[in-house]
Amino acid sequence: MWILHFLPDAFITWVANAVLLAGVILTVLGLFVHRVSVPLLYQYQLLFKVLGIVVLCAGVYLRGGVAVEQAWRERVAEVETRLKQAEEISQSENTRIEAQVVTRTRVVRERAQEIVKYVDREIIKYDTKFAPGGVCEIPQEFITAHNRAAEVPTK
Repeated sequence: MWILHFLPDAFITWVANAVLLAGVILTVLGLFVHRVSVPLLYQYQLLFKVLGIVVLCAGVYLRGGVAVEQAWRERVAEVETRLKQAEEISQSENTRIEAQVVTRTRVVRERAQEIVKYVDREIIKYDTKFAPGGVCEIPQEFITAHNRAAEVPTK
């Protein structure tokens, strides 16, 4: 059936309708040929009936297949349009999120630089406070500054 994708839709519909119409004509001809009283057609009455029913069934099958194929193509087209819209929305959201990430990264870097300056200032003040032989304790301000540097700002 994949080869049908290369044929135009109108041609496939035309063929299905032609087969269906031929089946109807052969079936009707087979049912009413004995009333026509044409000797040439009367001897093929059974052939017209059987062939008409077979062709009619094939026509109905083809017509149903064409209808289902058209329904699937419509659904695919609908999904493709929704996908295109979703991609556009996704692109705008990605741009917005990227701008937020850049802003937050800049804020985090600036905050980290301020805290590094503060820590350096506190360590220098701490080092000058004690003589080289003094007690080595980490001041509480340094621990607090370190913990604030590890925090991620929420906004």
